[in-house]
Amino acid sequence: MSSLGSRSGFILTLSCPDTVGIVATVTTFIAGHGGLITEAAHFVDPHSSRSFMRTSFSGATLPDICVLRGAFASIADRFSMDWSLHADGRRCRVLIAVSKQGHCLNSMLHRWRIGTLPIDIIGVVSNHDTHQRLVEWHGLPFHHYPIGRNGRPEQEALILKLFEEEHADLLVLARYMQILSSDACEQLGRRCINIHHSFLPGFKGAKPYDQAYERGVKLIGATAHHVTPDLDEGPIIEQGVERVEHSMRPQDMIEIGHDLESTVLNRAVRWYAEHRLFNSGHRVVVLRS
Repeated sequence: MSSLGSRSGFILTLSCPDTVGIVATVTTFIAGHGGLITEAAHFVDPHSSRSFMRTSFSGATLPDICVLRGAFASIADRFSMDWSLHADGRRCRVLIAVSKQGHCLNSMLHRWRIGTLPIDIIGVVSNHDTHQRLVEWHGLPFHHYPIGRNGRPEQEALILKLFEEEHADLLVLARYMQILSSDACEQLGRRCINIHHSFLPGFKGAKPYDQAYERGVKLIGATAHHVTPDLDEGPIIEQGVERVEHSMRPQDMIEIGHDLESTVLNRAVRWYAEHRLFNSGHRVVVLRS
Protein backbone atom coordinates (compact mmCIF):
# COMPACT_ATOMS: atom_id res chain seq x y z
CA MET A 1 0.00 0.00 0.00
CA SER A 2 1.51 3.34 -0.96
CA SER A 3 0.78 6.93 -0.07
CA LEU A 4 -1.11 9.08 -2.56
CA GLY A 5 0.63 12.28 -3.58
CA SER A 6 1.76 14.20 -0.48
CA ARG A 7 -0.50 12.21 1.84
CA SER A 8 0.89 10.44 4.87
CA GLY A 9 -0.38 6.90 5.32
CA PHE A 10 -0.68 4.68 8.39
CA ILE A 11 -1.96 1.27 9.41
CA LEU A 12 -3.53 0.85 12.84
CA THR A 13 -3.91 -2.67 14.20
CA LEU A 14 -5.52 -3.59 17.50
CA SER A 15 -7.17 -6.30 19.54
CA CYS A 16 -9.06 -5.92 22.80
CA PRO A 17 -11.97 -7.33 24.79
CA ASP A 18 -15.10 -6.79 22.73
CA THR A 19 -17.37 -4.02 23.91
CA VAL A 20 -19.57 -1.24 22.59
CA GLY A 21 -17.93 1.72 20.84
CA ILE A 22 -14.59 0.36 19.63
CA VAL A 23 -15.12 0.94 15.91
CA ALA A 24 -16.88 4.28 16.45
CA THR A 25 -14.10 5.56 18.69
CA VAL A 26 -11.32 4.52 16.30
CA THR A 27 -12.98 6.00 13.22
CA THR A 28 -13.77 9.22 15.07
CA PHE A 29 -10.14 9.48 16.17
CA ILE A 30 -8.91 9.06 12.59
CA ALA A 31 -11.38 11.58 11.19
CA GLY A 32 -10.55 14.04 13.98
CA HIS A 33 -6.92 14.05 12.90
CA GLY A 34 -7.72 14.58 9.22
CA GLY A 35 -7.44 10.95 8.15
CA LEU A 36 -9.33 9.28 5.30
CA ILE A 37 -9.91 5.55 5.83
CA THR A 38 -8.75 3.60 2.79
CA GLU A 39 -9.31 0.06 4.11
CA ALA A 40 -10.94 -1.33 7.23
CA ALA A 41 -11.50 -4.83 8.59
CA HIS A 42 -13.08 -5.83 11.89
CA PHE A 43 -13.71 -9.27 13.42
CA VAL A 44 -15.12 -10.38 16.74
CA ASP A 45 -14.00 -13.83 17.88
CA PRO A 46 -17.00 -15.38 19.65
CA HIS A 47 -14.81 -17.91 21.45
CA SER A 48 -12.52 -15.39 23.11
CA SER A 49 -14.92 -12.39 23.01
CA ARG A 50 -12.09 -10.30 21.58
CA SER A 51 -12.35 -7.68 18.90
CA PHE A 52 -9.72 -7.47 16.13
CA MET A 53 -9.36 -4.46 13.86
CA ARG A 54 -7.05 -3.31 11.06
CA THR A 55 -7.52 0.16 9.60
CA SER A 56 -5.41 1.92 6.99
CA PHE A 57 -5.80 5.66 6.54
CA SER A 58 -4.10 8.61 4.91
CA GLY A 59 -4.32 12.37 4.79
CA ALA A 60 -2.39 15.46 3.75
CA THR A 61 -2.69 17.08 7.20
CA LEU A 62 -2.11 14.07 9.45
CA PRO A 63 0.51 14.62 12.19
CA ASP A 64 3.59 12.43 12.34
CA ILE A 65 3.51 8.93 13.72
CA CYS A 66 4.85 9.85 17.17
CA VAL A 67 2.12 12.45 17.69
CA LEU A 68 -0.56 10.01 16.56
CA ARG A 69 0.73 7.30 18.86
CA GLY A 70 0.70 9.68 21.81
CA ALA A 71 -2.82 10.85 21.02
CA PHE A 72 -4.16 7.30 20.62
CA ALA A 73 -2.61 5.97 23.85
CA SER A 74 -5.49 7.13 26.06
CA ILE A 75 -8.01 5.37 23.80
CA ALA A 76 -5.95 2.21 23.90
CA ASP A 77 -5.83 2.33 27.70
CA ARG A 78 -9.59 2.85 27.93
CA PHE A 79 -10.33 -0.29 25.89
CA SER A 80 -7.32 -2.37 27.15
CA MET A 81 -5.98 -2.66 23.61
CA ASP A 82 -2.95 -4.48 22.27
CA TRP A 83 -2.16 -2.16 19.39
CA SER A 84 0.40 -0.89 16.91
CA LEU A 85 0.58 2.01 14.51
CA HIS A 86 2.72 1.59 11.39
CA ALA A 87 3.77 3.96 8.62
CA ASP A 88 2.51 2.24 5.48
CA GLY A 89 5.56 3.34 3.50
CA ARG A 90 7.92 1.27 5.64
CA ARG A 91 8.51 -2.17 4.14
CA CYS A 92 9.05 -5.29 6.20
CA ARG A 93 12.73 -6.30 6.36
CA VAL A 94 12.99 -10.04 5.69
CA LEU A 95 15.88 -12.45 6.18
CA ILE A 96 15.41 -15.78 4.37
CA ALA A 97 16.91 -19.07 5.56
CA VAL A 98 17.15 -21.96 3.10
CA SER A 99 18.89 -25.32 2.73
CA LYS A 100 19.17 -27.26 -0.55
CA GLN A 101 15.58 -27.11 -1.85
CA GLY A 102 15.12 -23.82 -3.66
CA HIS A 103 11.51 -23.70 -4.90
CA CYS A 104 10.24 -21.41 -2.13
CA LEU A 105 13.35 -19.22 -2.29
CA ASN A 106 13.04 -18.89 -6.08
CA SER A 107 9.41 -17.89 -5.83
CA MET A 108 10.03 -15.28 -3.14
CA LEU A 109 13.00 -13.78 -4.98
CA HIS A 110 11.01 -13.55 -8.22
CA ARG A 111 8.01 -11.90 -6.59
CA TRP A 112 10.25 -9.52 -4.67
CA ARG A 113 12.18 -8.61 -7.81
CA ILE A 114 9.08 -7.80 -9.88
CA GLY A 115 7.53 -5.84 -7.02
CA THR A 116 4.53 -8.03 -6.19
CA LEU A 117 5.75 -9.03 -2.73
CA PRO A 118 5.82 -5.90 -0.51
CA ILE A 119 9.01 -6.66 1.44
CA ASP A 120 12.67 -5.77 1.48
CA ILE A 121 14.79 -8.93 1.39
CA ILE A 122 17.97 -8.05 3.26
CA GLY A 123 19.79 -11.30 2.61
CA VAL A 124 19.70 -15.08 2.46
CA VAL A 125 21.38 -17.40 4.93
CA SER A 126 22.03 -21.09 4.38
CA ASN A 127 23.86 -24.07 5.80
CA HIS A 128 24.77 -24.97 2.17
CA ASP A 129 26.18 -22.91 -0.69
CA THR A 130 23.76 -24.40 -3.24
CA HIS A 131 21.91 -21.15 -3.95
CA GLN A 132 24.75 -18.65 -3.61
CA ARG A 133 24.94 -17.79 -7.33
CA LEU A 134 21.17 -17.37 -7.59
CA VAL A 135 21.00 -15.05 -4.60
CA GLU A 136 23.96 -12.96 -5.70
CA TRP A 137 22.51 -12.72 -9.23
CA HIS A 138 19.55 -10.98 -7.59
CA GLY A 139 22.01 -8.54 -6.01
CA LEU A 140 21.47 -9.79 -2.46
CA PRO A 141 23.99 -10.81 0.22
CA PHE A 142 24.40 -14.57 0.67
CA HIS A 143 25.57 -15.78 4.07
CA HIS A 144 26.94 -19.32 4.08
CA TYR A 145 26.90 -20.64 7.65
CA PRO A 146 27.75 -24.34 7.51
CA ILE A 147 27.27 -26.45 10.61
CA GLY A 148 30.81 -26.95 11.91
CA ARG A 149 32.46 -28.90 14.69
CA ASN A 150 30.53 -27.09 17.40
CA GLY A 151 27.22 -28.09 15.83
CA ARG A 152 24.01 -26.16 15.42
CA PRO A 153 24.24 -23.81 18.44
CA GLU A 154 27.18 -21.88 16.98
CA GLN A 155 25.58 -21.69 13.52
CA GLU A 156 22.22 -20.66 14.96
CA ALA A 157 23.89 -17.90 16.97
CA LEU A 158 25.32 -16.47 13.74
CA ILE A 159 21.86 -16.36 12.18
CA LEU A 160 20.34 -14.62 15.19
CA LYS A 161 23.21 -12.14 15.30
CA LEU A 162 22.71 -11.34 11.61
CA PHE A 163 18.96 -10.95 12.20
CA GLU A 164 19.54 -8.36 14.92
CA GLU A 165 22.42 -6.52 13.22
CA GLU A 166 20.38 -6.08 10.02
CA HIS A 167 17.32 -4.91 12.00
CA ALA A 168 15.23 -7.62 10.37
CA ASP A 169 11.52 -7.81 11.10
CA LEU A 170 10.92 -11.38 9.96
CA LEU A 171 12.90 -14.60 9.51
CA VAL A 172 11.41 -16.83 6.80
CA LEU A 173 12.34 -20.51 6.82
CA ALA A 174 11.98 -21.24 3.10
CA ARG A 175 12.52 -25.01 3.37
CA TYR A 176 15.33 -24.52 5.87
CA MET A 177 15.93 -28.06 7.06
CA GLN A 178 17.37 -27.33 10.50
CA ILE A 179 15.38 -27.23 13.72
CA LEU A 180 15.62 -23.98 15.66
CA SER A 181 16.32 -24.33 19.36
CA SER A 182 13.76 -23.39 22.00
CA ASP A 183 15.91 -20.39 22.92
CA ALA A 184 15.91 -19.16 19.31
CA CYS A 185 12.14 -19.60 19.06
CA GLU A 186 11.65 -17.61 22.25
CA GLN A 187 13.98 -14.85 21.06
CA LEU A 188 12.22 -14.54 17.70
CA GLY A 189 8.68 -14.88 19.05
CA ARG A 190 6.15 -14.41 16.26
CA ARG A 191 8.87 -13.00 13.98
CA CYS A 192 9.57 -16.34 12.29
CA ILE A 193 7.46 -18.16 9.68
CA ASN A 194 7.98 -21.69 8.40
CA ILE A 195 6.48 -23.62 5.49
CA HIS A 196 5.55 -27.26 5.95
CA HIS A 197 4.46 -29.86 3.43
CA SER A 198 1.01 -31.32 4.08
CA PHE A 199 -1.62 -30.31 6.59
CA LEU A 200 -0.06 -30.30 10.02
CA PRO A 201 0.66 -32.50 11.82
CA GLY A 202 0.52 -35.12 9.04
CA PHE A 203 3.53 -36.79 7.45
CA LYS A 204 6.35 -35.41 9.55
CA GLY A 205 9.96 -36.32 8.94
CA ALA A 206 11.76 -37.51 5.82
CA LYS A 207 10.15 -38.15 2.41
CA PRO A 208 6.67 -36.80 3.22
CA TYR A 209 5.37 -37.24 -0.31
CA ASP A 210 6.45 -40.87 -0.34
CA GLN A 211 4.52 -41.30 2.89
CA ALA A 212 1.50 -39.64 1.30
CA TYR A 213 1.79 -41.89 -1.75
CA GLU A 214 2.00 -45.02 0.38
CA ARG A 215 -1.11 -43.98 2.31
CA GLY A 216 -3.03 -43.35 -0.91
CA VAL A 217 -3.99 -39.80 -0.01
CA LYS A 218 -6.41 -37.93 -2.25
CA LEU A 219 -5.47 -34.44 -1.07
CA ILE A 220 -2.05 -32.94 -0.46
CA GLY A 221 -1.40 -29.56 1.03
CA ALA A 222 1.00 -27.06 2.53
CA THR A 223 0.91 -25.11 5.79
CA ALA A 224 2.60 -21.83 6.72
CA HIS A 225 2.88 -21.30 10.45
CA HIS A 226 4.68 -19.34 13.13
CA VAL A 227 7.68 -21.15 14.58
CA THR A 228 7.49 -22.30 18.20
CA PRO A 229 9.50 -24.74 20.32
CA ASP A 230 6.84 -27.38 19.52
CA LEU A 231 8.15 -28.70 16.21
CA ASP A 232 5.83 -27.92 13.28
CA GLU A 233 2.92 -27.18 15.62
CA GLY A 234 3.05 -23.37 15.70
CA PRO A 235 -0.04 -21.23 15.06
CA ILE A 236 -1.25 -21.72 11.49
CA ILE A 237 -1.30 -18.69 9.18
CA GLU A 238 -2.32 -20.17 5.82
CA GLN A 239 -2.91 -23.52 4.14
CA GLY A 240 -3.37 -24.69 0.56
CA VAL A 241 -4.63 -27.95 -0.91
CA GLU A 242 -4.65 -29.79 -4.24
CA ARG A 243 -6.48 -32.97 -5.23
CA VAL A 244 -4.34 -35.90 -6.40
CA GLU A 245 -5.20 -39.36 -7.71
CA HIS A 246 -3.91 -42.91 -7.66
CA SER A 247 -2.14 -42.64 -11.03
CA MET A 248 0.25 -39.98 -9.75
CA ARG A 249 3.76 -40.97 -8.71
CA PRO A 250 5.57 -39.50 -5.70
CA GLN A 251 7.49 -37.21 -8.09
CA ASP A 252 4.21 -35.83 -9.44
CA MET A 253 3.08 -35.11 -5.89
CA ILE A 254 6.38 -33.42 -5.13
CA GLU A 255 5.94 -31.02 -8.07
CA ILE A 256 2.40 -30.15 -6.99
CA GLY A 257 3.53 -29.84 -3.37
CA HIS A 258 6.36 -27.48 -4.25
CA ASP A 259 3.95 -25.16 -6.06
CA LEU A 260 1.60 -25.23 -3.06
CA GLU A 261 4.41 -24.56 -0.60
CA SER A 262 5.63 -21.55 -2.57
CA THR A 263 2.16 -20.04 -2.94
CA VAL A 264 1.17 -20.56 0.68
CA LEU A 265 4.46 -19.18 2.03
CA ASN A 266 4.22 -16.07 -0.16
CA ARG A 267 0.71 -15.41 1.11
CA ALA A 268 1.79 -15.73 4.73
CA VAL A 269 4.76 -13.41 4.25
CA ARG A 270 2.61 -10.84 2.44
CA TRP A 271 0.00 -10.83 5.20
CA TYR A 272 2.70 -10.47 7.84
CA ALA A 273 4.29 -7.57 5.95
CA GLU A 274 0.91 -5.88 5.58
CA HIS A 275 0.15 -6.24 9.31
CA ARG A 276 -2.82 -8.54 8.77
CA LEU A 277 -1.96 -11.21 11.35
CA PHE A 278 -3.34 -11.15 14.89
CA ASN A 279 -2.62 -13.54 17.74
CA SER A 280 -5.65 -15.17 19.35
CA GLY A 281 -4.28 -17.76 21.74
CA HIS A 282 -2.93 -20.60 19.60
CA ARG A 283 -4.87 -19.31 16.59
CA VAL A 284 -3.97 -16.65 14.04
CA VAL A 285 -6.67 -14.25 12.86
CA VAL A 286 -5.97 -13.00 9.33
CA LEU A 287 -7.76 -9.78 8.36
CA ARG A 288 -7.33 -9.93 4.62
CA SER A 289 -9.83 -7.17 3.84
